[in-house]
Amino acid sequence: MATDDRASRRELEEGIERDFSQRMSYGDYLRLDVLLSAQQPLSDPPLHDELLFIIQHQTSELWLKLLVHELRSARSLLRSDDLAPALKRLARIKHIQHTLADQWNVLATLTPSEYAEIRPYLATSSGFQSAQYREVEFLLGNKDADMVAVFEHDPVVQAELATLLHEPSLYDEFIAFLHRRGYPVPGELLDRDWTRPHRLNDALVEVFAHVYEKPAEHWGVYEACEELVDVEDNFQLWRFRHLQVVTRTIGHKPGTGGSSGVDFLRRALDLTFFPELYAVRARIGS
Repeated sequence: MATDDRASRRELEEGIERDFSQRMSYGDYLRLDVLLSAQQPLSDPPLHDELLFIIQHQTSELWLKLLVHELRSARSLLRSDDLAPALKRLARIKHIQHTLADQWNVLATLTPSEYAEIRPYLATSSGFQSAQYREVEFLLGNKDADMVAVFEHDPVVQAELATLLHEPSLYDEFIAFLHRRGYPVPGELLDRDWTRPHRLNDALVEVFAHVYEKPAEHWGVYEACEELVDVEDNFQLWRFRHLQVVTRTIGHKPGTGGSSGVDFLRRALDLTFFPELYAVRARIGS
């Protein structure tokens, strides 16, 4: 009996484009020729797991690029008192952060023995040297002038980081937004040395305590506070997943970039971007 294979395949519709000799294709728009040629293992012959390591970090850099884009936009919107679209940016930022954290699950499939084969080819390269990661930290407020010196080999990147170092962070702009809305923000937080990380300010905790006591009366600000807490929680989750993957992969060996490795990463968990938004929780209901 003859069989009809039409039920097991999908016919191309008449209007579907087939000729891209003069038209833009999917690959053209996304520059896939460039993107998919950027994975160049250094091992020879190529080790099977080196491609995983490269793609993991390249895709992380792409998501970091988008994260920087959205953080800059959120900061700008707060500066112009556009809270609603700023909150939309923060919502997207949180989804990007979830994707970045989930990617560690893929790298965690790399066993210590498999990574040991790859590690010599990394030489002195390290994720610690990610300029975009530093941009994210600076935008969120973890300022560190010493980090700018790490990028002396790339003057363009170094100049960009130096600019961010001297600009208000996202949190600084949120605090300034509160001031313009009439909240009693301490004056010393409105004109300070932006190259320094923000430190806990008890008077600002009082401002947030007032917001949290009557959230319905301060809903936009209240929502922004909780969005910022989500962003910090997600960032800490990313840090923790990084720590755990490194621990299971190399234990307490030094990092390829010269750091102490696990111990260095663990200290980052003590850093906070928005200390008042956590301190105020001890005031709620007491």
